[in-house]
Order: sequence, then structure tokens, then C-alpha cells
Amino acid sequence: MKGERRLICCLPENNQLRDLFDLEGVARKTERSGMRYDRLRGMDLEMSVMPRLAAGQRILSLGIRFSRTPDIARMASGAGYDLVWIDLEHSSMSIDAAAQIAATAHDIGLGAWVRVPEREYGVIGRLLDSGGTGIIGPKIETEADARLLAGACRFPPLGQRSMLARLPQTGFVRTGADEFVATANNSVVVQALIESPRGIENADAIAAVLGIDIIGVGTNDLTAEMGCPGKVRNAAVMEACAHVASVARAHGKVAIIGGVADDDHFLELLEMGFSPFIFAGIDTDVVADGLVQRVDSWRGKFA
Repeated sequence: MKGERRLICCLPENNQLRDLFDLEGVARKTERSGMRYDRLRGMDLEMSVMPRLAAGQRILSLGIRFSRTPDIARMASGAGYDLVWIDLEHSSMSIDAAAQIAATAHDIGLGAWVRVPEREYGVIGRLLDSGGTGIIGPKIETEADARLLAGACRFPPLGQRSMLARLPQTGFVRTGADEFVATANNSVVVQALIESPRGIENADAIAAVLGIDIIGVGTNDLTAEMGCPGKVRNAAVMEACAHVASVARAHGKVAIIGGVADDDHFLELLEMGFSPFIFAGIDTDVVADGLVQRVDSWRGKFA
């Protein structure tokens, strides 16, 4: 018709089309290159952290408190971190944001742990179902607390985590129920964080709980509750830390310690038996300190 414009596409013959769009060939190349998800990949990635800690090898971790997108995990990977831990205890971050960051961290080869709010065991399953690979339970004070924490992180018969059929950590590949449960239960890392005198008193019973993999000491809250906030070198605090390291070792558990601002003192504490899990920054501190440095630098140029 007059004024009509037609677009004419010249398609190749069938064999040419197959060569141009060789989807089966792409799939074969993808499989050979290791780009496909392995249903055991979650276990292989996450459980590599535990033997490294047990062997005294360094793990560099980044805390995430105010970042809200998965790019922080990519930045951590590019900088050389081994693991990220997402702080839901001291932030307003949503579960969805935490899950997106955790899933991305896992996919690029980082440990993806989440510190949940105190006593909020119900959120644990949602975080693990969405990409998390480790859970930090704050202010664990009794054997009963530790059992609740461990049970929330693992499927029956080892715990009470609610069952489902697919997980993002394994590319949503469906497997048999036995394999699914074994892989998920073996892959999760559970840390009981002791932060009070009562927790110190019950540290031996806490460390004995099946399903608790790491005993952590949080010195910020511990020193505050012991009446000497920030004074990690206090004799009573040091004695408490040594006790936790000792009982963890007795039960074959990894012990780690956080909240130690003095790097040299942190290295001294490792000699007590703590594993070198290093809290090498948290995003709030990194950004706040970086802003001050930038301002000071520019002010200096015009001084």
C-alpha cells in the first residue's frame, strides 16, 4: 500500500540457524566451565571456613550494618575479605535486604552470616531459606538458649527448622529429602555469642550443646555488664575470656572474640586459644572514617 513501510528479515536456513543459536553447545560449555550450580556447593564453600579456623588460619570478616544492596558483598570480595556478617541486632535493615546481600555473598564465594536480633529465633529459618549460611545468636546465656539457637538452624532430626524443598545456596536444585537435609544441616554454621557474666558462668554447658559450632565472646556487652565498659584488659574480663577459650577447646568447638579495639591485644588473646577470626571492619566505621579522612585531606591542601 502507498506509504507503507515493510521490514523484511532474511532468516538463514535451518542448519545455519542451529549453528548461530547452538543452545545445546552453550549448555555444554557452561557445564564444562563450572558455571552451573553444584547442589553440594553450599556445603563446600561454607564448611571451608570451619577447618581454616580450627587450623588457626586467618579469616577476614566485614560487618554490614547500614548498607542495603548486594554491592557491599561484591566490594568485600574485591577487597579480599573471606566472609561478611550482617548485623540485624543493631540496625533497621529488612530481612529482604539482608537475604539479598547474603545470597550474593555466597554466590561469589564468601561466607554469609547473619547476627539475628536477641531471642528472635523465628527469623532464622527465613534468613537461611533466603541465602544465609551462618547464624550468630547474641547474648546466649544458658544451655537452653543454646539448644533453641541450634535447633532453629537445622532440619529434623537435628533441629526444628521448617522443611522446604529447594534452597538458593544450591541453585534451587531439587534433590532427595535425605540428601537435601544432610547438605543443609552440614552447611550451616551456628555461633553462640556470650556477652554476659551469666553466659560466662554457663559457658561449659553452652559449648557442650550439639549443633553449636562456634563459641564467640562479645567484649563490648561483656565489659559493660561487668562494670568496666571497654576495658578488655581488666583482669576479671581476661579471666572470663580465658575460661570461654578453655571450655570451647575441651568440647572441640572453635572460639572467637570480638570487640577488641587494640590490634596488639587481639593478637595476645589469640594465644589463649581463640581462632584468628578477624573483625576487619564494619561498613559504618569504614564510611565514617573515610569521610573524616577525605575532609582532613582537602582541608590540609588549603591550609
